[in-house]
Amino acid sequence: MHSARYISTICLLLFSASVFSQGRNMQKVVSLRGSWKFHIGDNMDWAKPKYDDSQWETIYAPSEWESEGFNGYDGYAWYRKKFDGSEVARFNNIYLNLGYIDDVDQVFVNGHLVGFFGSFPPHFSTAYNAKRWYYIPTEFLNLKGDNVISVRIFDTIHSGGIVSGDIGLFASWSSLDQGMRLEGVWKFAEGYESQWKLANFDDKKWGVIMVPGFLHTKGKKHWESTFYYRKHFKMDAKLKDKPLVLLLGKIDDFDKVYLNGKLIGATNDGRPLGQSHSWETYRDYPIPPELINWEGENVISVEVTDIGGNAGIYEGPVGIFPAEIIDKFLR
Repeated sequence: MHSARYISTICLLLFSASVFSQGRNMQKVVSLRGSWKFHIGDNMDWAKPKYDDSQWETIYAPSEWESEGFNGYDGYAWYRKKFDGSEVARFNNIYLNLGYIDDVDQVFVNGHLVGFFGSFPPHFSTAYNAKRWYYIPTEFLNLKGDNVISVRIFDTIHSGGIVSGDIGLFASWSSLDQGMRLEGVWKFAEGYESQWKLANFDDKKWGVIMVPGFLHTKGKKHWESTFYYRKHFKMDAKLKDKPLVLLLGKIDDFDKVYLNGKLIGATNDGRPLGQSHSWETYRDYPIPPELINWEGENVISVEVTDIGGNAGIYEGPVGIFPAEIIDKFLR
């Protein structure tokens, strides 16, 4: 392993643990240990589920690619593997565990980005010591047939690839599984513009960030500024006619939260750094029923102000849940 690492690695490791720090029980339902398709190089077409990888080489995972015939190789490479969606169809929430990857990764399921750790060149930042747990939204899955996992990796010196871990697909068992998860990839921008909270604002050119996770994952140590998160989603029909709560875990430091352009909650104790306790407060904001679009897209906009130290939506759970479930969780 590398002898010199960045401080961001520590924060990435904290993120990878925080998603599963709420007493969640996980059951492995599909093992991904074994043969994967493998190709050196970099081409974003390789994320597409219908891409023909029949001529690719085969590699065993988890294992350092150096021990699989690619000794001394540093740079980009991709892994691909299929699984049968019918094996996970009866479960509410599915997570992909890829163990430890050296150094940086982006992970796609059926062409949809579900997660990433570290930063690719030219702003390289390793995440070799972060455990890869990625939530897979149900709408990304084909529950009746083939699904394709595509993993883009960049490695510098020494070990490379999907190197270790109990890799597979896991089902979650938790009272919070009665809601809908919003963990994973969110839109992100630094700064403030009044239109950023609006439902119809075009954020296609924004960057992305993993939620929950500290903003150190963006490669910047000190923020002390305002920034925005946005998440587009469709409501799960099973939640209709129930009082609902948006749970955003914990945020460092202050926030204003909008659903479809309307303010539904805010946390700011008005205290300076060192005295403020807003960062350790769970954000649980009741959702007015009239704000929910049950037929089309909804947008959550989160304005966050950092006053120093760590920053961001840093700890889960994150999602929309029945109010009675949140009451029990917070107690």
